[in-house]
Amino acid sequence: MAIVRWDPFREFGLLPAGAWVPPVDIYQTGEHELVLTAELPDMTREDIDITVENDTLTIRGEKKISGGMKDEQFHRIERRYGAFNRAFSLPPTVDPTKVSAEYKQGVLTVRLPLRDEAKPRQVKVEIAA
Repeated sequence: MAIVRWDPFREFGLLPAGAWVPPVDIYQTGEHELVLTAELPDMTREDIDITVENDTLTIRGEKKISGGMKDEQFHRIERRYGAFNRAFSLPPTVDPTKVSAEYKQGVLTVRLPLRDEAKPRQVKVEIAA
């Protein structure tokens, strides 16, 4: 598991004006892969860019105000819009050549298969008499 830098102010929602960071969950499915899911509502596949380079998974994109609305037309804006960039260090057990992604119903799912040599193996050991 990668070490993630803790930002105490992020827990209080103190982000620069207009900035937003989509929430993610990262979990392992059995012994075969890691899965990252990110909430990216009101976006299209064309708004999202995923790259794997130097053992780092990067998700970039931009959430735009829909419907041609302009800032001066709003009475209140509580949802976050704008560009985002999330980067995650991949453990050496992940095979970066087999990463796949799927986006549906506002949720991005990135599958990170583990290398064959990283998967646990069971070896039968014979006991000599």
